[in-house]
Amino acid sequence: MNNLDSKKTNIIVILADDMGFSDIGSYGSEIKTPNIDKLASNGISFSQMYNNARCCPSRASLLTGLSPHQAGIGHMTGGLTVPGYEGYLSNNSVTIAQILKSSGYETIMSGKWHVGDNPQDEGGPDLPPPMKRGFDNLYGFGPGCRSYFYSPTMWENDKEIEQDNSDFYLTNKITDHAIQMIQKATHSDKPFFCYLAYTAPHWPLQAPQKDIEKNLGQYIKGWDYIRTARHEELKKLKILDSKWEITPRDSDVPEWGKSKHQNWEDLRMSVYAAQIKIMDQGIGKILKTLKNLKVDENTLIMFLSDNGGCAEFLMEDPSPINKYKLMDMGAQMTFDGKPVRIGNHPSIEPGPDDTYSSYDVAWANVSNTPFRMYKRWLHEGGISTPFIIHWPSKIKAPKITHEPFHITDIPATCIDLAKAKYPSEFNGNIISPIEGESLLPLINGINQQRDKSICFEHEGNRAIREGEWKLVSEFNQNWELYNIHDDRTELNDLSEKNPAIVKAMNKKFDDWAKRSRVLPWENVISLNSKKGAEMITSDGTFPMHSKNSHSIPIDTLPRSDQKKMD
Repeated sequence: MNNLDSKKTNIIVILADDMGFSDIGSYGSEIKTPNIDKLASNGISFSQMYNNARCCPSRASLLTGLSPHQAGIGHMTGGLTVPGYEGYLSNNSVTIAQILKSSGYETIMSGKWHVGDNPQDEGGPDLPPPMKRGFDNLYGFGPGCRSYFYSPTMWENDKEIEQDNSDFYLTNKITDHAIQMIQKATHSDKPFFCYLAYTAPHWPLQAPQKDIEKNLGQYIKGWDYIRTARHEELKKLKILDSKWEITPRDSDVPEWGKSKHQNWEDLRMSVYAAQIKIMDQGIGKILKTLKNLKVDENTLIMFLSDNGGCAEFLMEDPSPINKYKLMDMGAQMTFDGKPVRIGNHPSIEPGPDDTYSSYDVAWANVSNTPFRMYKRWLHEGGISTPFIIHWPSKIKAPKITHEPFHITDIPATCIDLAKAKYPSEFNGNIISPIEGESLLPLINGINQQRDKSICFEHEGNRAIREGEWKLVSEFNQNWELYNIHDDRTELNDLSEKNPAIVKAMNKKFDDWAKRSRVLPWENVISLNSKKGAEMITSDGTFPMHSKNSHSIPIDTLPRSDQKKMD
């Protein structure tokens, strides 16, 4: 029997990193993403799929189907010795890979892990954590972000390998290794599960010059023009209701006509667009491989991003960055030994391997069109992701669903599709009940609503979504209440007019927080301070550098510094 005849469906989950809601063509972008758009052209596009606003918490939920705190990633990796904040996947969680492997699947991962390394996991200290957590075949790396052109070490199954030539671009390598593992898997009788975790388009802004040049000049009209164009396209595509107004430009951002260094700003966004296009080309190679192997009809593909667009600012003075050893992540020098210039300054033109920059608040505001806020926050700009399900043998025509769902529903769907059983106990540990709900009824054409309310907490930012209502607050701020049916862009706070709704939803949030092991953020700050880690300031942000309120988070730290928090 070959894989084509298998009763079980192959599954691929594709995760982009720091990509905003409107950054792909089928979600309103001017960035050409024909292969991702192809997934949508005969797939289901979700207009209200939510992630957890940050890399590690989203990945923890994506892998386990639990809230991040239940999974041990209440903040980031390199955590605290309190339940929910250990900084690695809890013994009371089990990954999709572990469950599907037990159900007869070949399990594959290519890309970024970034959910820590539990010292209690089986397999010994030298085995990469994804393999301890159920993956048979692996290419990737652990924490944070790194240069796209120079990655000193990568995991390849149970070994660390060194980069041995200059022919390296991280996005392409992640794609190429995924293809090799898929080809190998289809030679067996087993179906396969592939977790394809790109780093694109997370900073640094780096791409081959030929790819950047294709975009130059596209952004010279500025962020105001691009935001408006994306908003109009989203309405035309019916991803967004036409009654939802676009949010005002971020107050930290000048109108384009008054901005300085417009050619440099055009370049920054051109590099970012190139990073997304290269990822899209990789997905095209995956689709071609599936077709050539004649397994495309029987392979379900899901695509999403781990959080909204990222407003983090990399300062040009390297001294504080040296303090936290950001440059240890392959940023200190290039493969051939050139020094790297770090920062967001017009004297540094991003793109080449000897630069290390981000695209900053103004362009992140574009990425999250038409919503408020960014990665780390729980307003719609931080937690809304494009999400597409593509399954040729089942989904024959494009469909858009406007019901709210959550990233925890993805592992629940995989487990249901694989006809696997979610365990109450695994490797001698009691496993927390799964939070997610399978989307298989929706895939099979049944109108589906999520039974549970959706709750979020990150760095003291809180939110709960229930039906048409959303309650949300920033750290140490009052609750805001929005009717998402009428006001998805969160412009009209109704909290004062509806105290009973606020009280009832607050109670449900508190019940969830207690059940999910959420600590008050001020307690986490206090515990962290007592450890002497100095990773979080009294206002709940990371002290490396901040441009206004948009500070660089712990996920910029290399593993060596994260260990200080263990």
